[in-house]
Amino acid sequence: MSSAAREKLLKRKDDRIIVHFDYDCFYASVFEAENPKLKSLPLAVKQKQIIVTCNYEARRRGLHKLQLITEAKKICPEVIIVLGEDISRFRDASKELYSFLRSFSWNGNVERLGFDEVWMDTTDMVDYNVSILNRNDLVNSFFCLAKDDPTVGFAFDATAFAGHTYAKEQPDANAHSGVVPEEDSLYLRLRLASHLARYLRVQLEEQKGYTSTVGISTSKLLSKLVGNVNKPKAQTTLAPPYTASEARESNVTSFIDAHEVGKIPGIGFKLATKIRSHVLQKLIDEQPFVLDRDKDIVTCGQVRNFPGMSADLLEKLLSGPGSPHGIGAKIWHLLHGIDDSQVGQARGVPRQISIEDSYVRLDTYDEVLKELGLLSRSLLRRMRIDLLDDGDSESSTFDAPHDNLQSVTSRRWLAHPRTLRLSTRPRLASNQDGSRSRAIGRISRSGPLANFVFNLSDSIDAIADKLVSETLVPMFRRLHPEKSGWNLSLVNLAVMNMAEAASDKGNGARGVGRNISNMFRRQEDVLKEWKNHDTEANEIRHGSEDFLRPSQASVVALDQDWDYGDDMAEDDAAACEICGSRMPIFALSAHERFHSAGE
Repeated sequence: MSSAAREKLLKRKDDRIIVHFDYDCFYASVFEAENPKLKSLPLAVKQKQIIVTCNYEARRRGLHKLQLITEAKKICPEVIIVLGEDISRFRDASKELYSFLRSFSWNGNVERLGFDEVWMDTTDMVDYNVSILNRNDLVNSFFCLAKDDPTVGFAFDATAFAGHTYAKEQPDANAHSGVVPEEDSLYLRLRLASHLARYLRVQLEEQKGYTSTVGISTSKLLSKLVGNVNKPKAQTTLAPPYTASEARESNVTSFIDAHEVGKIPGIGFKLATKIRSHVLQKLIDEQPFVLDRDKDIVTCGQVRNFPGMSADLLEKLLSGPGSPHGIGAKIWHLLHGIDDSQVGQARGVPRQISIEDSYVRLDTYDEVLKELGLLSRSLLRRMRIDLLDDGDSESSTFDAPHDNLQSVTSRRWLAHPRTLRLSTRPRLASNQDGSRSRAIGRISRSGPLANFVFNLSDSIDAIADKLVSETLVPMFRRLHPEKSGWNLSLVNLAVMNMAEAASDKGNGARGVGRNISNMFRRQEDVLKEWKNHDTEANEIRHGSEDFLRPSQASVVALDQDWDYGDDMAEDDAAACEICGSRMPIFALSAHERFHSAGE
């Protein structure tokens, strides 16, 4: 990519101002929010016999993720260990924090990644406040948080960034006079965004009890990466210049070039391994646990400057079965710090719901049946929590504990998952020396989700038993046709391919559902002015679009989430058993019919 082309792409993206939030020690913070006394104590969250995360006080005392409980207690005997098997509390806390941040947004472009990360497109808020700045007194500026109420907001100093910056800000002799040259407008916009980010961080901590680390830049990629520079409870802005000139270097280039290629979101382990092998001119083991962190490190700068490196060469290196078209150009852009992805609108419902558990040894049919039953019950409870509306009255809410959810006939499904997936992770056989390699890969089977799971008049236990016997057992038999000899370390159940109900709201919102009975009750008023009255025949005629057609009543939500994976996400893809090609689950049945036609 030429320097001119790169700068053109960067300039095109300078109009966006993106803020990335990463909640500090989120899983431990959920317990700390429930019991603030835990904040000053070493706290670890465990699943099985392993610490999955811990707070900063525990880390200060030598604990870390993926540590055995026995080892952690030896290092820090006073550590408080809480059980993190049930992720419901984390999911609910994540939703609450997401809703809180979204309440400040004007455009609704607030996108969540996992439980603990959120992007917020603040372009409209920043640009509005730039337009009303008093350029003669930037030190005493006021950030307006509501267009219709100029008194809602906060005071700030617009001549300086809030928090940290990556690279020193270029001297701006005109800042205090209020004169901002056209080429320096990005400085001012990023400054305002940094003050907005600090305000939101403070509000998040004061009102919700959660601290966060924040990155500010002009794209999702750069904002996420620059937020990692200063952790925890801090924020960093990637300061201009974003394009190079004879007098100065681009801060984007110096920032991206220092990153190891595998640390760039969108360059997964398999892609990074191929790139490392080419740059180092040697074969690198594709097992992530074998990577030599000292000898196999390759930075983005090394890749970009490698002789002959280009988007076309990357296409040849990285393309293969299942790889998306144009993968070389996509990775080439990422290596230059260029990211075209937009911050998505809020999703009314999750794109999938997944429940899993891991095991030391799962190798008998009776144990598998038991675990499938437990996972099915958890999955059905989660579906009713996430995919049912609030009902028409207070009596329709779920007041019972999660294990005793009662069916409420007045509640409606906001979305119907169409696909059920069963995944397992077989434990690898022992090596000759008695050791056992760590199992990484999962195998999966997917199929249509039976309609009986949406019957609210039946209990969760009854539906789970039927789901296991009629759907999951046949799936398991296709995954593991042998009657014995297998040993599983993980089982996962997931529903996906959501068909969302249409929205009653006129703003294009998705996932809130349409109450068909309410629609018909209101249709007389809604359609009044569009009706033709024949006074002689006393006949009422309606237009062809007066009533909702079945094809309009529900739509399949296309996934707009940020996904930079080197392969398709495990949650969204499956492999053809005939040719091995990977593709989205919804395309698998058509692909199999293609093979059948060929035979």
